[in-house]
Parts: sequence; structure tokens; C-alpha cells
Amino acid sequence: MTPPPPPFPAPPDPPSDTPSGPESEDAPDTPHRIAVTGASGLIGSALVRSLRADGHEVVRLVRRAPSAPDEARWDALARDPGTTVAALEGCDAVVHLAGAGVGDRRWTDSYKREIRDSRVLGTTAVAEAVAELAKTGTGPRVFLCGSAIGFYGDTGERRVDESAPPGTGFLPEVSVAWEAAAEPAVAAGVRTVFLRTGLVVSRRGGAWGRLFPIFRAGLGGRLGDGGQYWSHISLADHVAATRFLLRETPDALSGPVNLTAPEPVTNREATAAMGRILGRPTVFAVPGPALRLALGEFATDVLGSQRVVPRRLLEAGFRFAHPGIEDAVRAALETGD
Repeated sequence: MTPPPPPFPAPPDPPSDTPSGPESEDAPDTPHRIAVTGASGLIGSALVRSLRADGHEVVRLVRRAPSAPDEARWDALARDPGTTVAALEGCDAVVHLAGAGVGDRRWTDSYKREIRDSRVLGTTAVAEAVAELAKTGTGPRVFLCGSAIGFYGDTGERRVDESAPPGTGFLPEVSVAWEAAAEPAVAAGVRTVFLRTGLVVSRRGGAWGRLFPIFRAGLGGRLGDGGQYWSHISLADHVAATRFLLRETPDALSGPVNLTAPEPVTNREATAAMGRILGRPTVFAVPGPALRLALGEFATDVLGSQRVVPRRLLEAGFRFAHPGIEDAVRAALETGD
């Protein structure tokens, strides 16, 4: 039987001057002075390096007193609006990536509050500052706000794009509140994009950064039954997509955009790919009950399935340099990212 075509096929190849992939050049109307929160994190540090390599001026927003010429202090708790306003004045765009790591600690009640507050309060601070500066015309014209595919909750085998409603549970609730906190910037007429990020394939950090050493040691294996979908993206493609979304063109995107590779894979398929590329066995498996014992409530999301596709990026003409899971894993190994 011939399988039905996927509901979101890739569009025809765009014109040769369409920016895409990590080696593409930005259009002339890309912002040139860009503020970045979370600039020391996995994605933020890679984005800063990429922007600077092409001559853009980057202002790294920090919560402490600045210790370098390219740093500016902002108030991540939204208690001192003037501080963040001053930090963003004169910037063409802001990329807001700051937030407590979802998988960094066990989900106690206090850490769940920290996860939520770090996103909602931080986004409120940036959005209100952007809105205030919009009144004077001296602030960012583009606001890229971090978000996550956690917005959709467990989608099972169902493919979802940006039109899907939020799911249920802690992470969807956080994601909804996170994006809602950007409303001041939206209401002020500033183009606002929500970067709904999937699992970033990188050796430098994040969930995948923890997997590489385990698989290298020959201890890698599926989690649970391995049938859950993982919507991944290479670090290079994430940076390239972020820069694609920074471009100020008549058809520039706003609203939610999924930053995931075109074809999500199951945990079982990702495990097999890691084993093939690293030349290691993948015979071990972590049963669901053991994960729940080790991770607590977070295990529900680790074992959950998210089959998320980047419809809006594809329709806008973005081309992925690493569309498949093996592409992404090899890129991480070859570049050290």
C-alpha cells in the first residue's frame, strides 16, 4: 500500500538569493545592533558568535553589573523598568532567550515557580521596555521571544504545526503565560515572533549535550518504549532560523514559529542514529518507572511525544542545512557544537 503524503511537504526550492542555513548571508535590511538575553547559554552564545562574525553589534544583557563594554544590565524580575529601557535604547532588535533550564533540576514546587517566573517576569520586563521605547522610535523594531514546543503538550503521533492549540500540563501552561507576557510589545506594534524551540542537537549543552557522553561510553539506549516523537533541530539551523526571522522584509513573520527540523523522529530512531554514527551499541533501555523515580514529574514530559513540524518556516522559504537526525548529529560532532 502506498503511504499517504505528509500533510506539510517542503515547498519548492526558493530562489538562490533566499537566506537559509548556517552559511547564508542576511539581507541588507537585517538589524545591525541586536540585544540578546541569555547570551551565555547554549543558543545565545552561538547566536552571538554568528552575528558578530558578520559584523553586527551585539549587546549582551546581564543581570549583574556590566563587566565588559558589550554588556548592559537589565532587570529580569520586572521591578525596575528604567534599567531595561536604558539597556535596549538604540537597539534595532532584541532576542530574548533567558530562562531557568527545564531539565536542570528536579521539579520541586519552588523550582517550578523559578521556571515559570524566569520566563514570564523576564519577558514582561523586555516587552514593557520595548513598548516604552516604541513611543519614541528609539528602540527595537523586532522582538524575538524565546518559547518552546512544550506549548503543545503531548501530541502522540499527531503532526502539529503553529495552528495547534496549547496542550495541558505544567509546560504548556508555562508556555502560554510566557508568550502572553509579550503582549505589551505586540500592542505597541513591534513585530514579535515566538521561537517555539524543539530539542537542540548539540554537544555543548541542553538535553542532547548530556546524551553524547552516555552514548560514547556505550551506555545509550531508548527511553521508555522509544515510540515517543522527538522534534529536534541542529544548533546551526536554530541560529540560522533565528537570523532568518530577524530580517526585516515586507513578508517577515510574526507570531509563533516552530524551530524544529522538518521530520521529527521517534526516540527509538534517534537512539539508533546515535549508535550508528558513534559506532556504539544501544542495547540499554531506561524503563518508564525508573525515569519517573529519577526525574519525578519531569519524566512525564521526557516520555511524552511531540511530533511538531516547522510549517511557517518552510512556507517562508527557509532551507534546513541539517533536516535529518543523522545530519544534525554529524554536524554536532564535526563542528564541536
